[in-house]
Amino acid sequence: MLKQRVVTAVILFALLVGALAWSTVAFALLATAVVAAALGEWMQLVGWPRGQAVAGSVVFGAVLFVVALVMPEWIEQALLPLSVLATIVWAALAMLLLQSDAMSIRIPRGAATVIAVLLTAAAWVALVHFLLEGVVPLLSVLFIVWLADTAAYFAGRAFGKRKLAPHISPGKTWAGVAGAVVAVIGVALIAHQVAPGAGLLSSRLLSTLGFVGAVLLGAIVLLSIVGDLFESLLKRQAGVKDSSHLLPGHGGFYDRVDALLPALPLAALLEWIAR
Repeated sequence: MLKQRVVTAVILFALLVGALAWSTVAFALLATAVVAAALGEWMQLVGWPRGQAVAGSVVFGAVLFVVALVMPEWIEQALLPLSVLATIVWAALAMLLLQSDAMSIRIPRGAATVIAVLLTAAAWVALVHFLLEGVVPLLSVLFIVWLADTAAYFAGRAFGKRKLAPHISPGKTWAGVAGAVVAVIGVALIAHQVAPGAGLLSSRLLSTLGFVGAVLLGAIVLLSIVGDLFESLLKRQAGVKDSSHLLPGHGGFYDRVDALLPALPLAALLEWIAR
């Protein structure tokens, strides 16, 4: 399993770097395919038959890619309202996840589908927005989530005793949450001192908002954890371990982007606030 995870991770990273090096269109196509695949897996988790979920995700992805190619101005126009709406929805889902009876709360399939489409579309719009701003701003947002995930794992392993949401994901701890927040803010402060003009989202927040900017970086981390927990809830309710088996050793595409889906719209919203 470890070998599979490493090989798959290397391939995914190579595709990411290759698409970025090739062109913005290539990366937009790759990002759209990943987000659409994640939506298809999400739809299956909330009860849609596989064929219908795949068909819906293909249509969704095709529409998004056409918008990116033909009407890119729509992305900037939709960015702020979608980011605000998605952040509100994710905050509401966070409150749901903290309930002791969260496992018994089931969102009707129609409403769950609307939520899935809205949240994946908002994440895609934010992702393309950062792509159009440049490779450094884009990677700086992705790195926040990747660093948070890694730090949460090691901090949880080393110090985790009190469970975050044992009814949903027994492996996650409050120590992991604290470790993720501390790691992201700590690295952001170092990067801001070393290269304040590098174009990092974290540096923009720190230079414009100071202490509040550091707190808001922590909010991105917290919401990324909410995305992970929410998918865990859906998988437990569906009785599956992974969203699919498309990525050997990693599960599905939704498994790989669950933390990014809430983080991207919030990052875009905070960037707008910090202008």
